[in-house]
Amino acid sequence: KGPIPLLQDAFDSTRSLGSTTAVLAVIDNSTRIHSKLHPMIAVISVGDCELLILRRTKGRASSLEAVFHTEMQRIDGNAQCPLQICRIDDRVDPDFDERMPIEVIERGSAVHCVSAYEGDIVVLGSDGVFDNLFLDEIVEICNQFFPAAGGSKFQPTHPALLEEVARRIVEACHAKTRPGMGGRYPEAPIGKGGKRDDTCCVVGEVMEWTEAQSEAWNRIKRQRRWQNLLTCGGGFAGFRSCCSVCTDDKDDDSCAGTAREYSYSEYAGSEGEYEDESRCVIA
Repeated sequence: KGPIPLLQDAFDSTRSLGSTTAVLAVIDNSTRIHSKLHPMIAVISVGDCELLILRRTKGRASSLEAVFHTEMQRIDGNAQCPLQICRIDDRVDPDFDERMPIEVIERGSAVHCVSAYEGDIVVLGSDGVFDNLFLDEIVEICNQFFPAAGGSKFQPTHPALLEEVARRIVEACHAKTRPGMGGRYPEAPIGKGGKRDDTCCVVGEVMEWTEAQSEAWNRIKRQRRWQNLLTCGGGFAGFRSCCSVCTDDKDDDSCAGTAREYSYSEYAGSEGEYEDESRCVIA
């Protein structure tokens, strides 16, 4: 049904009070171009979270380049007033109506649909990322960790490396808020010295979705159900999160999300070349 109904359903399933910006990416395997399946990334954003897609446009031996990124939505361009999805009670606004955030999702969100190719790198981040780092700085970090390998066959990136890239991006964001040599602050998109902020980053890779991947994911879902049943949602030692990082602005806390939880043996899928008929997933 697309990203708008998905974000609406997510909002409807929550009961906590508060407000948030959001960016959501979904692989669409139903689009056909000249009668052939062509994977697309459907993106919806509300507020000042952003998404960046990197691709080796000159072949597998070339460096990653930015091919797409979303733009922030801020009210009157004010950095402190991003468009948000909210749920509040009458202590804050007696006239609040839940139809209002639904209208924000339906009419205020930015929706994009972009071609996806095997090996694309997808970076999603909060304003703590994109207010502190220029796009070319993010691209440079990714190229440091994902050097061109060449060869004719795609090799999926080890999940631990995706996690490390997310951590490195967050660390680079925090570094912008600290003075360097001579007490000078680095340049940042929001201004010298950036801004201290809670910072979330997810790094993913587009890859073919095979039967082996599907079986592995089903096993993980079963493990999660048992995990929640036995530990009331607590940690489970058998799996680790492999691609998302969020930290606060004091560097004394960090949390890894659950956007991807594969052991590498379960992660490794087909090594075949990209084909139009292939189905892809951001993993």
